[in-house]
Amino acid sequence: MARRKKGRKVHGWLILDKPYDYGSTEAVSRMKWFGEAQKAGHAGTLDPLATGILPIAFGEATKTVPFVQDGIKTYRFTARWGVRTATDDREGEVVEESAVRPDREAIEAVLPDFIGTIEQVPPQFSAILVNGERAYDLARDGEEVKLKPREVEIDSFDLIDMPDADHAVFEAVVGKGTYVRALVRDIAEKLGTVAHVSELRRTRVGPFGEDQAVTMEEVTGHPVSEKIPADARDHARFDEHLVPIGDAMADYPKEKVSSFEANRLRSGQAVMLTPVRAKALRAGEAGLLDVVLAEDDSGEVALCRLDGLALQPSKVFQLG
Repeated sequence: MARRKKGRKVHGWLILDKPYDYGSTEAVSRMKWFGEAQKAGHAGTLDPLATGILPIAFGEATKTVPFVQDGIKTYRFTARWGVRTATDDREGEVVEESAVRPDREAIEAVLPDFIGTIEQVPPQFSAILVNGERAYDLARDGEEVKLKPREVEIDSFDLIDMPDADHAVFEAVVGKGTYVRALVRDIAEKLGTVAHVSELRRTRVGPFGEDQAVTMEEVTGHPVSEKIPADARDHARFDEHLVPIGDAMADYPKEKVSSFEANRLRSGQAVMLTPVRAKALRAGEAGLLDVVLAEDDSGEVALCRLDGLALQPSKVFQLG
């Protein structure tokens, strides 16, 4: 007999504004515990020193995590010129210093070199696996970690402010796998100096932005540093901050299906669309549509692919 899972069947996304000095896993665990949710996951780790958007998926929403994780991300961050650290952020030991402080003209002149498809070597202190071990674990043990460069996409990279000679504030819109710490390291090298990230905030992940974000205090009614008694968990308060599963698929095509079609999809069977419906869904794209969100009047039904006129379910949502 299967063991019954503990907790509630909670489905949806919580767009958390993660506080400083709080790990992503720790934040997910706190929110899962407060909402007494059976299942949770997140779309994109944030370092403890970083703040900002940490989308947390609960229940059936976890099936849409890869689509959010693969979306573009926007970061606002501050480079501290003249000081390089072992971790490329302010948490690390200082390993090199420079008297060079680039001016606005010099910085703006090199920014175009970091836009588009570029090669980037991830920081030694990163979660990349090296022979089965995390790079940051090897680096902490004093081993020299040589990571291979990889291609990343930078949609935009702008200088926002220069509050003083030692600091410059940037905003960058980047693709999956981009390290802001590596961006700062590399632009400093290009400018003939060294630098590290002194502040970092993520303002968007895929379809989720700051306008949807809530703090831990707003969700729980308790300060981040305070231990919450178990009997103070408020399900209604937690649930009112969840956004629908379908919000994660804002950039993907959607198809409204009837209750009969929804039942077929939920049972793993294909639904045949009329040529008019299929053409409208493709919106000019030929061939296979890999991801389509099927919805009925009650909500999300399934993630599907459209092959010809056949809408084939690939992941079905069990929202009951």
